[in-house]
Amino acid sequence: MSRGLNKAMIIGHLGRDPEMRYTPSGKPVTTFTVATSRTWTSSDGERHTDTEWFNIVTWGNLAEICKQYLSKGQQVYVEGRLQSRRWEDSNGARHTSIEIVANEMMILGDRHESSDAQSDETELDESDSLRRAENEEADQGFPY
Repeated sequence: MSRGLNKAMIIGHLGRDPEMRYTPSGKPVTTFTVATSRTWTSSDGERHTDTEWFNIVTWGNLAEICKQYLSKGQQVYVEGRLQSRRWEDSNGARHTSIEIVANEMMILGDRHESSDAQSDETELDESDSLRRAENEEADQGFPY
C-alpha cells in the first residue's frame, strides 16, 4: 500500500488578529498569520535571524475558537495540512498561495484575557472542551 503524508506542525506568534467569515452555507472560516523564527551563528560569529510567515485557515468549531481566544502576538502551536490555491487576477497574472489548513491549535505561552471570558482558567476549560468535542465528532466514523 502506498500513501502520502501531508502534515505541517508549527510553533510561532500570531502576526495579526484572526479574521472570521462565513461561507454561503453558513460554515465559519477563520484566517490568521503565524511567524516562526530561527536564529543561528555563522562561521564568522555573526548572529542571524530568519522569519517565515504562514497563512493559517481554520474551519467550523476550531474557527470559532480561534476567533474568540487568539490575538496578535500570542504564541500558538498549529497542526494541519498544506494546501495550495491558484488564481488569476484581473490583469491575467497567475498567483499561487500556500496555506496551512489547521485541524489542531494550542495556545502556548501567555494567554491574553478575552473580553468574553472571566479568567484564563475559563478560557482553557472552554477551549479544551470545544476541541475535544470537535475531535470526538471527527472520530465517530473510525472503528477504534
